[in-house]
Amino acid sequence: MLQKTPASPPVSDPAIPHAEGVSNDEFRAAMSRLASGVVLVTAHDPDDGPRGEDVGMTATAFMSVSLDPPLVLVSLRNGSRMDDLLAEVPVWAVSMLAENQRHIAGRFAMKNRVSDRLLFADLPYTRGEESGAPLMGGALAALECLTESRVVAGDHTLVVGRVLTVGALAPAGGPLTYYQGKYRHLS
Repeated sequence: MLQKTPASPPVSDPAIPHAEGVSNDEFRAAMSRLASGVVLVTAHDPDDGPRGEDVGMTATAFMSVSLDPPLVLVSLRNGSRMDDLLAEVPVWAVSMLAENQRHIAGRFAMKNRVSDRLLFADLPYTRGEESGAPLMGGALAALECLTESRVVAGDHTLVVGRVLTVGALAPAGGPLTYYQGKYRHLS
């Protein structure tokens, strides 16, 4: 069953201090030591313009949650375009980026962009049959998901999705990873 978060997620109270001894900078530095895979989360916004618009976002906070049923989780900044869109559109996709797709990760990680239309313009992709969302050509794998639940967690929303389809399994190649603030590949 699809569960939605409240229309406006609660904002952290600046009067509530961090745990003693933990600053934002210290926490960020510690978490940068955790290598993570890089994915492109995509969705199709049917209400944006006459043909709708594709939306994409680079994410490094993505993980498998369950095998039975197949569930994944992605963390989205509260109030981001993707967070707002996935609160309304229940189906979305994830492309697991390959080590040679660093340019895609960088392109969709840009802040304060007005439109994603130009970001997709010269990229090879197919459209997911279930979601209508772009699935990146050359990705290691692509998933189409249906939102199962949304949980507000601090300044992010955790979106749990049921995997509807798996496709575009690349025969070889390494993953694009993110470690200490930089995109990297396994060596």
